[in-house]
Amino acid sequence: MLIDLQLHSTFSDGYLSPKEIVKFIKKKGVKVASLTDHNTTAGLSEFFYEAKKNGIKAIPGLELYIKYGRRKMNFLWYNFDINNTDLQNILESTRKRRAVLVENSLLKLKKRGFKINIVKILAEFENYIPINRLSAKIMENKFNYNLVVKNVRAKRRLNPHYQRRIDLPLRIEDIMGDLFFNKKIGILNESYIDIERILRIKKSVGGQLIFCHPGKNNKFANNMTEKLKGLGLDGIEVLSPHHTIGAVMYGQFLAEKLDLIATGGSDFHLFEGGSSFLQNSWDWFKIDSKHLRRINEIIS
Repeated sequence: MLIDLQLHSTFSDGYLSPKEIVKFIKKKGVKVASLTDHNTTAGLSEFFYEAKKNGIKAIPGLELYIKYGRRKMNFLWYNFDINNTDLQNILESTRKRRAVLVENSLLKLKKRGFKINIVKILAEFENYIPINRLSAKIMENKFNYNLVVKNVRAKRRLNPHYQRRIDLPLRIEDIMGDLFFNKKIGILNESYIDIERILRIKKSVGGQLIFCHPGKNNKFANNMTEKLKGLGLDGIEVLSPHHTIGAVMYGQFLAEKLDLIATGGSDFHLFEGGSSFLQNSWDWFKIDSKHLRRINEIIS
């Protein structure tokens, strides 16, 4: 049975509404799915409603930015009590902290000469403020666009990798890098939640906590999965487009060794557009529940 336990909508850093996501995954034959927006459950009501209309089983989902000591990582959370007051208070506090961090970054950009109406931009994001769509808003101003082009080309001139390709079109990574990941100016960090807070509240909220795409940037290192298992981790995301085949195999090995639930998701955000042969991960990547141990504990 085809499933997808990691999807993102316009309520965080995705580009499709929950309704549009349901329409998309139905065409792919998905039978069970979870909307896992970052640090918010605001899109779940619409997702549940549309999924039910289209014969898809919807699983309550959420992707959290977690801090464990000095390490930062992502957790997926399924089948929790959406209406729990303590959980919603935590998510609201992360939203407010995120807004402050974004506002400070926008002030720095204004000092660099960018033309930005901070109040107007912040008002457009009621929940999680995503860097990708925030960058797009800033780039709608032609002056800002030209300034980023100038900055990026200056960096490329110093990079032997580009040589004669300085005038290549901007990538979204170039734009976000200049605006929010510029070490000389300051980096926009996520609003992280201490893992102990999540583990405490899970006792009353319930559900399953999953180590999210641990093969991305090798978060497997230093026996991290074993340490998280000792703290109360329920599972590990094995099937992910961020994983190499080696990471998938190692994830399967860890799930078996540590008796963890194995999950999978497309991490879908958008269609690539243009002439790209692959428009999204579902064009080449399928998540079949039969390959995931103990998955019925989440999807049944």
